[in-house]
Amino acid sequence: MSDNLSTSAVLHCENLAKTYAEGRMRTPVFDGLGLTVEQGETVAIVGASGAGKSTLLHLLGGLDVPTSGEVYVAGQKMSALTDAARGRLRNQSLGFVYQFHHLLPEFTALENVMMPVMLAGADVKAAAQRARALLDSVGLGHRVEHKPGELSGGERQRAAVARALVNQPACVLGDEPTGNLDEKTAANVFAQMLELNRAQKTSLVLVTHDRRLARKLDRVLELHEGKLRHLPHEQL
Repeated sequence: MSDNLSTSAVLHCENLAKTYAEGRMRTPVFDGLGLTVEQGETVAIVGASGAGKSTLLHLLGGLDVPTSGEVYVAGQKMSALTDAARGRLRNQSLGFVYQFHHLLPEFTALENVMMPVMLAGADVKAAAQRARALLDSVGLGHRVEHKPGELSGGERQRAAVARALVNQPACVLGDEPTGNLDEKTAANVFAQMLELNRAQKTSLVLVTHDRRLARKLDRVLELHEGKLRHLPHEQL
């Protein structure tokens, strides 16, 4: 375990670097980046397009491998785990919400939300019960048997939020989760996301271009020229 890692940290990275290579060309995204997210904390990451915000989120979620540096999820060093163990840790400790919902079109809302619980080894009845309760809490109790194609954009994102939270993860990583919605729907989905996060005491790391939404989180960081810097709320 890192000497810099607090016992209450759910997500931590240190000296994180990512460089993309194509032939002889090297494109560094960031180098020596550090971040700690405490239990129950909500953090927004803002910055210009192309600054590397989504890349950082993928590294924190173990969906990509850093060029150097370490990522710790729930106290476990990601680089020390096998691919299978990383997959289990992601399923148990992390939830993901993207700009596009990534719901499977052939399955109902209920079945989509059940999947992370089933992958964790729960039986069908327990998975369905937990998924149904979360869909109720995001106002989709009457839409559980509908497939994604039969849901509105806002309903699909609310189902995606329920899926991200169904395993009660330590942290949810959101990549522009309301970026594809109109302003009113985005505000509603975001409010429900925050309410569920706080009810479950789950941490949230949210990449967003919407500074009005970022202002509602505990801490705002700007990714600029490969470094994370604190951004006071009054500057948003």
